[in-house]
Amino acid sequence: MSIDPKTALDALYEQYSKRANAIRHDLGLQRSADFAEQAGERQNDEVLNALLAEAEAGMRQVGLARLRLADGSYGLCQRCGEPIEAGRLQALPAAEFCLACADKVRG
Repeated sequence: MSIDPKTALDALYEQYSKRANAIRHDLGLQRSADFAEQAGERQNDEVLNALLAEAEAGMRQVGLARLRLADGSYGLCQRCGEPIEAGRLQALPAAEFCLACADKVRG
């Protein structure tokens, strides 16, 4: 079964966007006046900020994948130029690298 890359990227972007908006909302909530509770809230804010950064990074990756789709290079490894495995693109629509190159980039 083949999935349309544009549809997959749009859905992924929507997921990241909803997550980022929910986190921004949580970060904007009023904080407790109690000093002890403020310490816990600051710690929670650190976690939320890390999650927000992750969601925003995902949105950027999807944006780059959309650019590759527009210029015809979507589905080609950005390192070796070979096609990215269909299963990998299905699981990770914004994938930049084939599996072999992704292992090299990470490792």
